Amino acid sequence: MGMKWLKSTECLSFEVGDNVARITLNRPDKRNALSALTLRELHQALLEADDRRDVNVILLSGVGKDFCAGYDLTDSYGGKADDAADYDPAAYRTRADTLDDDIWHLERQQDLTAIMLDLHKPIVAKVHGNCLAGGTDLAFSCDIVLAADDAKIGFPAARANGTPPTNLWFYHCGPQWAKRMLFTGDTISGLDAAKIGLVLEAYPADEIDAQADEMARRIGSVDAEILATHKRVVNMQMELAGARQSLRYAAELDARAHLSQGPRRAQFRKDMAEKGLKEALANRDAPFGDGRVRLRARAIAPE
Repeated sequence: MGMKWLKSTECLSFEVGDNVARITLNRPDKRNALSALTLRELHQALLEADDRRDVNVILLSGVGKDFCAGYDLTDSYGGKADDAADYDPAAYRTRADTLDDDIWHLERQQDLTAIMLDLHKPIVAKVHGNCLAGGTDLAFSCDIVLAADDAKIGFPAARANGTPPTNLWFYHCGPQWAKRMLFTGDTISGLDAAKIGLVLEAYPADEIDAQADEMARRIGSVDAEILATHKRVVNMQMELAGARQSLRYAAELDARAHLSQGPRRAQFRKDMAEKGLKEALANRDAPFGDGRVRLRARAIAPE
Protein backbone atom coordinates (compact mmCIF):
# COMPACT_ATOMS: atom_id res chain seq x y z
CA MET A 1 0.00 0.00 0.00
CA GLY A 2 2.64 2.53 1.11
CA MET A 3 2.49 6.31 1.15
CA LYS A 4 -0.62 7.91 -0.32
CA TRP A 5 -0.23 11.62 0.40
CA LEU A 6 2.56 13.90 1.54
CA LYS A 7 2.80 17.62 2.22
CA SER A 8 5.60 19.71 3.67
CA THR A 9 5.27 23.16 5.21
CA GLU A 10 7.88 25.47 6.67
CA CYS A 11 7.89 23.76 10.07
CA LEU A 12 6.55 20.23 9.61
CA SER A 13 5.77 17.40 7.22
CA PHE A 14 2.46 15.59 6.93
CA GLU A 15 2.24 12.12 5.41
CA VAL A 16 -0.81 9.88 5.12
CA GLY A 17 -0.69 6.17 4.40
CA ASP A 18 -2.17 2.91 5.66
CA ASN A 19 -4.70 4.72 7.91
CA VAL A 20 -1.92 6.67 9.70
CA ALA A 21 -1.27 10.41 9.51
CA ARG A 22 2.38 11.07 10.33
CA ILE A 23 2.86 14.63 11.52
CA THR A 24 6.56 15.36 11.97
CA LEU A 25 8.07 18.52 13.44
CA ASN A 26 10.74 19.59 10.98
CA ARG A 27 12.97 22.27 12.50
CA PRO A 28 16.03 20.14 13.33
CA ASP A 29 18.33 23.17 13.31
CA LYS A 30 16.17 24.59 16.14
CA ARG A 31 15.80 21.16 17.82
CA ASN A 32 12.13 21.38 16.81
CA ALA A 33 11.50 24.23 19.23
CA LEU A 34 7.97 25.61 19.05
CA SER A 35 7.57 28.96 17.32
CA ALA A 36 4.23 30.65 16.70
CA LEU A 37 4.33 29.44 13.10
CA THR A 38 5.07 25.87 14.18
CA LEU A 39 2.08 25.89 16.54
CA ARG A 40 -0.23 27.27 13.86
CA GLU A 41 0.92 24.73 11.29
CA LEU A 42 0.60 21.90 13.79
CA HIS A 43 -2.93 23.02 14.67
CA GLN A 44 -3.95 22.94 11.02
CA ALA A 45 -2.27 19.58 10.40
CA LEU A 46 -4.09 18.03 13.36
CA LEU A 47 -7.45 19.30 12.09
CA GLU A 48 -6.63 18.02 8.60
CA ALA A 49 -5.82 14.56 9.95
CA ASP A 50 -9.00 14.47 12.03
CA ASP A 51 -11.07 15.40 8.97
CA ARG A 52 -9.64 12.88 6.51
CA ARG A 53 -11.50 9.61 5.96
CA ASP A 54 -8.24 7.80 5.15
CA VAL A 55 -6.83 8.47 8.66
CA ASN A 56 -7.64 6.47 11.79
CA VAL A 57 -4.68 7.45 13.98
CA ILE A 58 -2.04 10.20 14.16
CA LEU A 59 1.66 9.62 14.87
CA LEU A 60 3.46 12.75 16.12
CA SER A 61 7.26 12.85 16.05
CA GLY A 62 10.26 15.08 15.34
CA VAL A 63 13.03 15.11 12.75
CA GLY A 64 16.67 15.00 13.81
CA LYS A 65 18.08 14.48 17.29
CA ASP A 66 15.05 15.64 19.28
CA PHE A 67 11.31 15.32 19.57
CA CYS A 68 10.96 18.92 20.74
CA ALA A 69 13.35 20.97 22.89
CA GLY A 70 10.65 23.38 24.10
CA TYR A 71 9.25 26.77 23.23
CA ASP A 72 11.45 28.93 21.02
CA LEU A 73 12.64 31.53 23.55
CA THR A 74 14.28 33.53 20.77
CA ASP A 75 10.80 33.75 19.24
CA SER A 76 9.41 35.66 22.23
CA TYR A 77 7.69 32.66 23.87
CA GLY A 78 5.76 31.66 20.80
CA GLY A 79 6.60 34.32 18.29
CA LYS A 80 4.50 37.36 19.04
CA ALA A 81 6.69 39.32 16.66
CA ASP A 82 7.11 36.91 13.75
CA ASP A 83 4.57 38.69 11.55
CA ALA A 84 5.25 41.97 9.77
CA ALA A 85 3.84 44.90 11.70
CA ASP A 86 1.38 46.19 9.06
CA TYR A 87 -0.90 47.49 11.81
CA ASP A 88 -0.62 49.69 14.89
CA PRO A 89 0.84 47.41 17.62
CA ALA A 90 -0.32 49.80 20.32
CA ALA A 91 -3.94 49.01 19.42
CA TYR A 92 -3.55 45.31 20.21
CA ARG A 93 -2.20 42.99 22.91
CA THR A 94 1.04 42.74 20.94
CA ARG A 95 3.09 42.30 24.08
CA ALA A 96 2.18 40.81 27.43
CA ASP A 97 2.50 44.11 29.26
CA THR A 98 -0.06 43.22 31.94
CA LEU A 99 -1.06 40.08 33.78
CA ASP A 100 -4.29 39.86 31.83
CA ASP A 101 -2.44 40.34 28.53
CA ASP A 102 -0.08 37.49 29.42
CA ILE A 103 -2.98 35.22 30.38
CA TRP A 104 -4.70 36.11 27.10
CA HIS A 105 -1.58 35.24 25.06
CA LEU A 106 -1.12 31.94 26.90
CA GLU A 107 -4.76 31.01 26.37
CA ARG A 108 -4.51 31.75 22.63
CA GLN A 109 -1.35 29.64 22.48
CA GLN A 110 -3.10 26.91 24.44
CA ASP A 111 -6.00 26.96 21.97
CA LEU A 112 -3.61 25.69 19.31
CA THR A 113 -2.54 22.59 21.26
CA ALA A 114 -5.61 21.87 23.40
CA ILE A 115 -7.26 20.74 20.16
CA MET A 116 -5.27 17.53 20.63
CA LEU A 117 -7.62 16.54 23.46
CA ASP A 118 -10.67 17.32 21.34
CA LEU A 119 -9.71 15.44 18.18
CA HIS A 120 -11.83 12.35 17.59
CA LYS A 121 -8.80 10.38 16.41
CA PRO A 122 -6.09 9.10 18.78
CA ILE A 123 -2.60 10.59 18.75
CA VAL A 124 0.56 8.60 19.50
CA ALA A 125 3.68 10.58 20.42
CA LYS A 126 7.07 9.10 19.51
CA VAL A 127 9.58 10.78 21.84
CA HIS A 128 13.32 10.68 21.30
CA GLY A 129 16.17 12.95 22.30
CA ASN A 130 15.03 16.06 24.14
CA CYS A 131 11.39 16.40 25.12
CA LEU A 132 11.56 19.53 27.24
CA ALA A 133 9.21 22.30 28.39
CA GLY A 134 6.84 22.89 25.45
CA GLY A 135 7.78 19.47 24.13
CA THR A 136 6.17 17.92 27.20
CA ASP A 137 3.09 20.10 26.66
CA LEU A 138 2.77 18.45 23.25
CA ALA A 139 3.62 14.90 24.29
CA PHE A 140 1.33 14.79 27.33
CA SER A 141 -1.58 16.11 25.24
CA CYS A 142 -1.33 12.94 23.16
CA ASP A 143 -3.28 9.80 23.98
CA ILE A 144 -0.26 7.49 24.10
CA VAL A 145 3.39 8.42 24.62
CA LEU A 146 6.18 6.04 23.59
CA ALA A 147 9.78 7.03 24.33
CA ALA A 148 13.30 5.97 23.58
CA ASP A 149 15.10 4.65 26.66
CA ASP A 150 17.58 7.54 26.49
CA ALA A 151 15.03 10.29 25.80
CA LYS A 152 15.35 13.30 28.10
CA ILE A 153 11.98 14.44 29.45
CA GLY A 154 11.32 17.38 31.75
CA PHE A 155 10.38 21.01 32.27
CA PRO A 156 13.60 22.80 33.34
CA ALA A 157 11.88 26.17 32.85
CA ALA A 158 9.98 25.41 36.08
CA ARG A 159 13.16 26.46 37.94
CA ALA A 160 12.82 30.16 37.11
CA ASN A 161 10.48 30.84 34.20
CA GLY A 162 7.02 29.59 35.14
CA THR A 163 4.81 26.53 35.33
CA PRO A 164 3.76 24.40 32.34
CA PRO A 165 0.91 26.30 30.64
CA THR A 166 -0.55 22.97 29.52
CA ASN A 167 -0.04 21.13 32.77
CA LEU A 168 -1.16 17.51 32.43
CA TRP A 169 1.62 15.91 34.49
CA PHE A 170 -0.75 14.93 37.31
CA TYR A 171 -2.92 12.92 34.92
CA HIS A 172 0.04 10.87 33.70
CA CYS A 173 2.14 10.17 36.80
CA GLY A 174 0.11 11.25 39.85
CA PRO A 175 0.55 14.11 42.33
CA GLN A 176 3.82 13.19 44.02
CA TRP A 177 5.81 12.60 40.84
CA ALA A 178 4.24 15.65 39.19
CA LYS A 179 5.35 17.81 42.12
CA ARG A 180 8.78 16.18 42.29
CA MET A 181 9.43 16.94 38.61
CA LEU A 182 8.06 20.49 38.68
CA PHE A 183 9.56 21.55 42.03
CA THR A 184 13.06 20.88 40.69
CA GLY A 185 12.74 21.12 36.90
CA ASP A 186 14.82 17.95 36.74
CA THR A 187 14.65 15.63 33.75
CA ILE A 188 14.00 11.91 33.58
CA SER A 189 15.03 9.32 31.02
CA GLY A 190 12.44 7.63 28.84
CA LEU A 191 13.24 4.35 30.58
CA ASP A 192 12.53 5.74 34.05
CA ALA A 193 9.56 7.76 32.77
CA ALA A 194 7.93 4.48 31.80
CA LYS A 195 8.50 3.13 35.31
CA ILE A 196 6.53 5.99 36.89
CA GLY A 197 3.78 6.00 34.27
CA LEU A 198 4.78 9.31 32.70
CA VAL A 199 4.99 7.52 29.35
CA LEU A 200 3.36 4.26 28.35
CA GLU A 201 6.53 2.38 27.43
CA ALA A 202 10.19 2.95 26.55
CA TYR A 203 12.36 1.11 24.03
CA PRO A 204 16.02 1.11 22.98
CA ALA A 205 16.76 4.04 20.67
CA ASP A 206 17.25 1.75 17.67
CA GLU A 207 13.81 0.20 18.23
CA ILE A 208 11.60 3.21 18.95
CA ASP A 209 10.74 3.88 15.29
CA ALA A 210 9.60 0.32 14.65
CA GLN A 211 7.70 0.13 17.95
CA ALA A 212 5.87 3.40 17.30
CA ASP A 213 5.04 2.30 13.76
CA GLU A 214 3.63 -0.96 15.07
CA MET A 215 1.55 0.80 17.72
CA ALA A 216 0.13 3.15 15.08
CA ARG A 217 -0.55 0.20 12.76
CA ARG A 218 -2.41 -1.73 15.45
CA ILE A 219 -4.52 1.27 16.47
CA GLY A 220 -5.11 2.23 12.83
CA SER A 221 -6.54 -1.24 12.15
CA VAL A 222 -9.61 -0.24 14.18
CA ASP A 223 -12.36 1.84 12.55
CA ALA A 224 -12.10 5.57 13.27
CA GLU A 225 -15.66 5.67 14.66
CA ILE A 226 -14.85 3.01 17.25
CA LEU A 227 -11.57 4.66 18.21
CA ALA A 228 -13.40 7.96 18.72
CA THR A 229 -15.75 6.38 21.25
CA HIS A 230 -12.86 5.00 23.28
CA LYS A 231 -10.88 8.26 23.23
CA ARG A 232 -13.82 10.48 24.04
CA VAL A 233 -15.13 8.44 26.96
CA VAL A 234 -11.70 8.28 28.62
CA ASN A 235 -11.15 11.98 28.00
CA MET A 236 -14.54 12.70 29.54
CA GLN A 237 -13.37 10.81 32.62
CA MET A 238 -10.30 13.06 32.69
CA GLU A 239 -12.53 16.12 32.36
CA LEU A 240 -14.65 14.92 35.27
CA ALA A 241 -11.37 14.77 37.19
CA GLY A 242 -10.82 18.44 36.32
CA ALA A 243 -8.47 18.20 33.33
CA ARG A 244 -10.09 20.88 31.18
CA GLN A 245 -10.48 23.39 34.01
CA SER A 246 -6.91 22.73 35.12
CA LEU A 247 -5.59 23.75 31.68
CA ARG A 248 -7.04 27.23 32.01
CA TYR A 249 -5.87 27.45 35.61
CA ALA A 250 -2.35 26.41 34.55
CA ALA A 251 -2.20 29.19 31.95
CA GLU A 252 -3.28 31.78 34.53
CA LEU A 253 -0.74 30.54 37.08
CA ASP A 254 2.02 30.52 34.46
CA ALA A 255 1.26 34.17 33.77
CA ARG A 256 1.40 34.94 37.50
CA ALA A 257 4.73 33.11 37.77
CA HIS A 258 6.09 35.37 35.01
CA LEU A 259 5.58 38.30 37.40
CA SER A 260 7.68 36.69 40.13
CA GLN A 261 10.17 39.07 41.73
CA GLY A 262 12.19 36.25 43.26
CA PRO A 263 15.98 36.39 42.84
CA ARG A 264 16.25 33.46 40.42
CA ARG A 265 13.54 34.82 38.13
CA ALA A 266 15.09 38.31 38.27
CA GLN A 267 18.55 36.90 37.50
CA PHE A 268 17.23 34.98 34.49
CA ARG A 269 15.66 38.14 33.06
CA LYS A 270 18.88 40.07 33.68
CA ASP A 271 21.01 37.36 32.05
CA MET A 272 18.70 37.23 29.02
CA ALA A 273 18.98 40.98 28.56
CA GLU A 274 22.74 41.24 29.11
CA LYS A 275 24.27 37.88 28.16
CA GLY A 276 21.79 36.07 25.94
CA LEU A 277 19.83 32.86 26.09
CA LYS A 278 22.70 30.35 26.33
CA GLU A 279 24.25 31.91 29.42
CA ALA A 280 20.87 32.61 31.00
CA LEU A 281 19.99 28.91 30.76
CA ALA A 282 23.44 27.85 32.03
CA ASN A 283 23.16 30.09 35.10
CA ARG A 284 19.58 29.00 35.76
CA ASP A 285 20.46 25.31 35.69
CA ALA A 286 23.88 25.40 37.37
CA PRO A 287 22.68 24.62 40.96
CA PHE A 288 21.01 21.40 39.75
CA GLY A 289 24.05 19.63 38.28
CA ASP A 290 23.01 17.29 35.50
CA GLY A 291 19.43 17.56 36.80
CA ARG A 292 18.60 13.94 36.08
CA VAL A 293 16.17 11.82 38.10
CA ARG A 294 17.55 8.34 38.67
CA LEU A 295 15.26 5.73 40.13
CA ARG A 296 16.78 3.40 42.68
CA ALA A 297 16.47 -0.32 42.07
CA ARG A 298 13.77 -1.81 44.24
CA ALA A 299 14.35 -5.27 45.64
CA ILE A 300 11.40 -7.61 45.55
CA ALA A 301 10.61 -8.97 49.00
CA PRO A 302 10.68 -12.79 49.19
CA GLU A 303 7.31 -14.50 49.46
